[in-house]
Amino acid sequence: MTTLKEAFDITEDEEEAWKYVAANTRQVGGDHYKKLGIEPWEVMQALLTHEEFVGFLKGSAIKYAMRQGLKGSDDAEKARHYIQKLKEVQG
Repeated sequence: MTTLKEAFDITEDEEEAWKYVAANTRQVGGDHYKKLGIEPWEVMQALLTHEEFVGFLKGSAIKYAMRQGLKGSDDAEKARHYIQKLKEVQG
């Protein structure tokens, strides 16, 4: 079975860097969520079960990875951002 790391081509350097920068401290593709005062995924994490939230993060990573290059946005980086949050949640 392919791991998320293999599927989304996360480098060792990226994995190491993510240990020092929390996913909530950055946003990919603008600042619209940062302007809200609370990130939508923080609300989801509070309202969903752990398993539901992990599923949301995995599904979002897959979605962005699959649409990379189709919309003109940096969807690969968005996928990596969700993977980063997933790693943080799973500890």
